[in-house]
Amino acid sequence: MPSETPPFPADGPSADAGLLSPVRAGTEAEAATGDAAYLAAMLDAEVALARAQARLEIIPAAAAEAITAAAAASGIDVAGVARRARGSGNPVVPLVADLRGLAGAAGEHVHKGATSQDIADTGAMLVAARTRRGLLSHLDRTLDALAGIAARYRDTPMAGRTLGRQALPTTFGAKAANWLLGCLEARERLAAVALPVQLGGAAGTLDAYGDRALDLVAAFAEETGLDVPVLPWHTRRTPVADLASALAVTAGALGKIATDVWLLAQSEVDEVAEAAGPGRGGSSSMPHKRNPALSALVRSAALQVPAYAQVVLAAQAAPLERPAGEWHAEWQPLRECLRLTGGAAETAAELVCGLEVSAERMGENLAGLLDVLGGDPGTGAAAVLADRALDAYRRSRT
Repeated sequence: MPSETPPFPADGPSADAGLLSPVRAGTEAEAATGDAAYLAAMLDAEVALARAQARLEIIPAAAAEAITAAAAASGIDVAGVARRARGSGNPVVPLVADLRGLAGAAGEHVHKGATSQDIADTGAMLVAARTRRGLLSHLDRTLDALAGIAARYRDTPMAGRTLGRQALPTTFGAKAANWLLGCLEARERLAAVALPVQLGGAAGTLDAYGDRALDLVAAFAEETGLDVPVLPWHTRRTPVADLASALAVTAGALGKIATDVWLLAQSEVDEVAEAAGPGRGGSSSMPHKRNPALSALVRSAALQVPAYAQVVLAAQAAPLERPAGEWHAEWQPLRECLRLTGGAAETAAELVCGLEVSAERMGENLAGLLDVLGGDPGTGAAAVLADRALDAYRRSRT
């Protein structure tokens, strides 16, 4: 009988490594969104706040230097912070206590005038900014590859399919152009999402900073590299809602590619295939199979991200000046949106860059359709449509 006891302690090797989420396992996005990354981002937020306050002489410069040094050499136990967070409802309270202890005499200046949500939200925006950089890079790789495919197969005829059945001729270049434009639109939307710092204090009024309050927000944003908000957004969750929505659209655009590749790679269609390689696409019981494993991984993310984004969107109905559960409910879904979409982008880039296209097989399948149609009606404006998508892609690169 299998043991009912986990083989590892809760804070040991059993930590979530993506065993049930291979689309993000070992990717840049996973590293950028792990517990250690979130802890580091919250420490970075505390350091940035102290440095901004020192610039405005709200705290001594020496205190900011001591806080910076303490955060850099902290070695704070992530699992310990997580367990102690149960007492306060969020991880910032135990984190601040640890940082104050490490900062020694400067500890009294840690977290001056801030509230827990200021640090947690700013930390989340830092994680998002760092994850987005890698995600956009992988989207760019995908876009470059798709542009090459759309141009190369601009005039390559194939059967267009509606409701799963052959319909009229199109070109593979036109199909790739739709993939290209979907990814381009998603990339532009994601890149445009504002990621602001959060600083409002206990009730969102910046009450601890007097007439330096707005200057401090601007300095805080400069120290973090994040955007300057118009107002504190403790219960106005537009930044996280916009981010989650853009990530869902991005995952969907990548999922569209993966779905088409999976369908076109079926044995009976066989018009495209994922790149072959050692250990890629294998079956545990059928060695003759070459499975579209990358497509399956990307599709798995595309199917999950909208559900996580829905939680973030629902959490916008936060009460009064501080949420009581809505904010807390965002944390894990937002992280999943980031790391699943980031993993999907990295996987999709690998998929598209190695995609094998069989123009010969497309022609064979099209011949059967032309027999049914009683002639060749042509591919309409398919090639011109591919050109339009390529023009949009080129404009985005200038």
